[in-house]
Amino acid sequence: MDIRRREPEEFKARYKYLVFAAVVVFLIIFVRLWYLQVIKEHEFRLLSENNRIRLRKISAVRGMIMDRKGRILADNRPSFNVMVMPEDVDDLQGLTKRLSRFLHLSASKIEGKIRDRNRPPFQPIKIKGDISWREMSLLKTNRLDLPGVQISIEPIRTYPHGKVAAHILGYVGEIDKEELKSKKGYKMGDCVGKCGVEWAWEGHLRGIDGGRQVEVDAVGKEVRVLREVPPIPGHNLYLTIDLDLQRYAEKLLSERAGAIIAMDPTTGEILAFCSSPSFQPSLFAKGISVKEWEELVSSPLHPLQNRGIQGLYPPGSVFKIVTAAAGLEEGVITPRTILYCSGIYHVGRRGYQCWRRGGHGAVDLHRGLVESCDIFFYQVGERLGVEKLSRYAEGFGLGRPTGIDLKGEKSGLIPTAEWKKDRLGEPWYAGETVSMAIGQGYLLVTPLQLLNLISSIANGGRVLKPQIAKRVEDVDGNVLEEYRPKQIGRLPISQRTLNEIKEALVDVVRDKRGTGRAARLAGVEIAGKTGTAQVIRLRGTGRRLKPEEVPYEWRDHAWFVAYAPASDPEIAVVVLIEHGGHGGAAAAPIAGKMIKKYLDLKQGGG
Repeated sequence: MDIRRREPEEFKARYKYLVFAAVVVFLIIFVRLWYLQVIKEHEFRLLSENNRIRLRKISAVRGMIMDRKGRILADNRPSFNVMVMPEDVDDLQGLTKRLSRFLHLSASKIEGKIRDRNRPPFQPIKIKGDISWREMSLLKTNRLDLPGVQISIEPIRTYPHGKVAAHILGYVGEIDKEELKSKKGYKMGDCVGKCGVEWAWEGHLRGIDGGRQVEVDAVGKEVRVLREVPPIPGHNLYLTIDLDLQRYAEKLLSERAGAIIAMDPTTGEILAFCSSPSFQPSLFAKGISVKEWEELVSSPLHPLQNRGIQGLYPPGSVFKIVTAAAGLEEGVITPRTILYCSGIYHVGRRGYQCWRRGGHGAVDLHRGLVESCDIFFYQVGERLGVEKLSRYAEGFGLGRPTGIDLKGEKSGLIPTAEWKKDRLGEPWYAGETVSMAIGQGYLLVTPLQLLNLISSIANGGRVLKPQIAKRVEDVDGNVLEEYRPKQIGRLPISQRTLNEIKEALVDVVRDKRGTGRAARLAGVEIAGKTGTAQVIRLRGTGRRLKPEEVPYEWRDHAWFVAYAPASDPEIAVVVLIEHGGHGGAAAAPIAGKMIKKYLDLKQGGG
């Protein structure tokens, strides 16, 4: 018997299982290979290409911002940024230590940026922007010890005139996560306008980024350029601002807190817009430090606040224009109505003083405006009542934004009896009406609102939208958008009432008893109105204190609004000096100087 032909039965059974197991294993391997090579082929091909081919952004040059005469207010310059590609880094701790030494940044901060999980794969991360020549030299010298580190060149915003017009221009900064959610077409690391015209005209100024497809070696070093798409530069923006007048306004304010705004009352174009104190917008463009930011936000003078559109103040006696117009329109007074000012006016058991000790005696409307008699307007306000005063104030553009294309404009406040009941749960008192009639109490306005008010008087009653931009052009000089005057309303008064008010405003400056006589100019007729807005009511002093005897933060705000020439207005001005004292002494002379400067520039002088 041939024993080699005989196989044990149990071996035959095991052989079947072995064959089955081998088939299953090879089937699994085959399916896995098919999955990797067919199903996942596109994904793995991209990954392999990304290990060899990279896409690098070429930042578009941001459009320039010019004044009305084409002089540059915001430009660009090249900056060198340190970037790291995390996928090319083998020794993260070693790299962060070396970079920390070269860039003077903490290793933990660098590592935190590199480990950011919110970035797309194979996209470099900015570690430090706008490095110095010394830092760049150190990185270039040690580049073999810094795998994954790249030096990129991109344009950075620069403001050649420093703080000049900072609140109008605004500033740019790196886009944050909240902005990414609302803005399409942006990525982390992109620069975006944060406020001012940089924010308002972001879509025009930004441009379109280009890109470069490059081949890199194992350590991420560029070998050759495969393809390049050039960036498209942003559009250029021309403002209505006149650089010379703007500089002069800022010189006049100097270190005082306040605002000066000048406007063409016939078009609504802003000629100068100064808010003081100011800030350096270039700090934000290059990446503001924590220390610099804390100094700005903790300053008691709030340099980041745009006082022209965000500062809220009682209008003081400038509001008497509204009270006078309302009184004439409602028939509670006529131009010939005589009211007596004894120096104090009693409402109930409380006495309300006039600014002039001893009073003005018998006063009509014209004299009441020229000499800014408080008691005349106390009586007009009492006859009108709060609701009519509020309605006319709204008709003059107060209590709502002017519509200027700048971020964060405040509405101000026009109080009513209903507002006080809802807000404070208290009734409206008669004494609050007389206070409101002279621009005190709960009433709050912005300087731009008062400028729009006086401009509407100057141009015959038209309420115009304040314009900050003239036009947008592409890099070839083609006009893409042009901004024309836009009427948004009309004063709710007759031509007769308007003429009465305009005649009185001329004598505010021209008359020897006018409160605005300090604004006079030889050969130019100016119309204007002073205002002194009380910050706090001092009691128990027994006498009227001089401004220097009062703590700074308790001193009155000084106002002056004006336009010139009175017969054919070309410029309207508002001046606010925070805690400056009397409007006629502190604000009126500045307005006169602004008007003179404008007329000198128009004639070709300095």
